[in-house]
Amino acid sequence: MNVNFPFQFDGAGGTSDPMADYMNQLIEQVLFTSPGERVNLPDFGSGMLQMVFAPTSPEIAAATQFTVQGALQKWLSGQIKVQSVVATSVDSTLTVTVTYTPLNTSISQVQTFVYGGTQ
Repeated sequence: MNVNFPFQFDGAGGTSDPMADYMNQLIEQVLFTSPGERVNLPDFGSGMLQMVFAPTSPEIAAATQFTVQGALQKWLSGQIKVQSVVATSVDSTLTVTVTYTPLNTSISQVQTFVYGGTQ
């Protein structure tokens, strides 16, 4: 386990896990990068940011689910195992929940992203 210096605590009062933070940042980087945004990796990213401007519907949620899962499997298959991606659309809010397991541990992690609605 890597230990930050200076020593840090997380929101629950325990020691912070820099590797979990790193994995979260990798996932965010894949999800929030649009294809064509990187010069040397033109197909890197998921295109999820474009979904913010699309009307929400069950079809958009399903397309988002497949797009996100495919992008994560393509770009992070050496670091994580994607267990599930669930995208739901209610009124004007799109919610994407990613459940994954880092390959160096057996502890499942969950990240949720919410778009639209009143925030």
